[in-house]
Amino acid sequence: MRRGTFKDETVDYAAVGATQAPDLMHFPPERSVPAEQAWRIGSGESRFRAASEALLSWTAQKAAGLTVSDVRPASGPMYSGVGFDGDGHPIAPTRTEADQRFDEDGTPWVGPGTTVHLHGRVAGLKADGELRVIFVVEEPRRVGFALGTVGGSVVSGEESFMVDWLDNDEVWFAVRAFDAPVALLYKVFRGLMRRRRRELATRYLRAISPLYSTPA
Repeated sequence: MRRGTFKDETVDYAAVGATQAPDLMHFPPERSVPAEQAWRIGSGESRFRAASEALLSWTAQKAAGLTVSDVRPASGPMYSGVGFDGDGHPIAPTRTEADQRFDEDGTPWVGPGTTVHLHGRVAGLKADGELRVIFVVEEPRRVGFALGTVGGSVVSGEESFMVDWLDNDEVWFAVRAFDAPVALLYKVFRGLMRRRRRELATRYLRAISPLYSTPA
């Protein structure tokens, strides 16, 4: 089934879940710019567990210099997110209901259907908008989630974050995204979207990988 078939009326783009499509870099959603980066961030179960917990507690966003606010978990068990198999094909949700978890300042962890407001600056340009968690993956060797824009952002699209613990014991962190311009500046200068995306990816890596952590 084509990814364009799936649409969630709470987000402002049609290709919901397209960050999991194997052909994203070659056939991105219409008018969007795709991006994909992956890094080895260590090895072993402890590294995988630490990175997974950091990811689900919004560390990538917070340590990237973005303010995470107005986190609103989905009400009730009605929304369970979109699930995908290894080839990017939609399947039954990977997680349907679980006890809500919170970080040390009381912010709810990532959960399917959660909405969140992010704001800050990236590469000198405004980064502000409401987003929704499209899906969450919590498997023995794979953890991650995707955020889709709801409104108020300078771009429209989706980004996914995945931590994988491979059979060779390596732990990898991958970010995939597609952005379509909303703000006039990005429509005129589309290269700014690529610049923004590269800067975000670098910040996310520094937040999740101990190899790039800055001493206190």
